[in-house]
Parts: sequence; C-alpha cells; structure tokens
Amino acid sequence: MKRLPPIFRNFYWVTGLCFLVWMTFLDSNDLISRFKLSSKLRSLEKEKEYYQAKITEVEKDRKELMTNRELLEKFAREKYLMKKEKEDIFIIQEED
Repeated sequence: MKRLPPIFRNFYWVTGLCFLVWMTFLDSNDLISRFKLSSKLRSLEKEKEYYQAKITEVEKDRKELMTNRELLEKFAREKYLMKKEKEDIFIIQEED
C-alpha cells in the first residue's frame, strides 16, 4: 500500500474514479448509450417537424379541394389520370 501514489490511497478519489468508469462503460445508461439516444432523438424531432409541415400542407390542399370544384377536377385529372368519356390522355415525361 505504501508503493501507491498518495492520490490512489485517497478513498474519495478512488470512489470517484470507480463511479466514472462505471457510468462511462458499464452501466445500462452509460454515456455512450446516452449520446446515441440523444442523437436519435434529434433526428426523430427533425422527422417530426418534417411530417408536421407535410400534414399542414395536405390539410390546406384538402380544404382547397373540398371548396373548389374546378380545382378538385384538375387534381383528379393530374394525380389520378381521370378523364371524361371520349377523351384521350397523353402523358409526357421528361428524360433526365
């Protein structure tokens, strides 16, 4: 025991070092896991913001479609390729 430096003989320093090692590597809520979880939380919050923006956009479009008959017909023709009888549809796709 006399060969150890005085800092390693101090009970509080050894206990603090053991606690630090335990919390960094061994515990189920260690620092590495906490970092991974916080980064995943940030990415999920960004996704949440994106989808909330999309929801408001869709709700706005839905409200417009339900109030305007001409816009509803235009939407149905463009999105679902609906047509009237005796009418032809030509789809033009641009090549990259």
